[in-house]
Amino acid sequence: MQNKTIDQVKLMLVIGAMILVGQKIGRTVIGKELAPLGASVIGILTVLVICMVALKLKGAFPKVKFPAFAWATMIALILSMPFMPTAKLFLQYTGNVDFLATTTPILAFAGISVGTKLTQLKKISWKLVIIAIVVFIGTFFGSALVAQLVLKIQGII
Repeated sequence: MQNKTIDQVKLMLVIGAMILVGQKIGRTVIGKELAPLGASVIGILTVLVICMVALKLKGAFPKVKFPAFAWATMIALILSMPFMPTAKLFLQYTGNVDFLATTTPILAFAGISVGTKLTQLKKISWKLVIIAIVVFIGTFFGSALVAQLVLKIQGII
């Protein structure tokens, strides 16, 4: 159990470093105006602590079919609610973390995860393409519908 926790902490530190590198690249190559990297470190550490707590909660309740990602989302949601005393500080620190920089490790690990299941993907074959197309179309039209409604409510269109 302790070795698993140590491995998880090591992985979180690697992910944090990847986010910092992604944020640095976003600042220099793309020319985006981002928070200073020093201010981002506290936000990244905050996010990583939430991830560790989520992993521990998932391990503490193995019979509950609730993924660690959902635990992390719930924790962050609770910490950022306007009536919570943690909201202002939490949002101040996590607001310094560039969202696009966090997608780099997420996509890397998703690619590795999919790559280890190629035999299972081959069994799905052509059905996967149809599902992907339906999901893409649904996401596109769902996003367009939400945007239409919000813009109409705001009186922009």
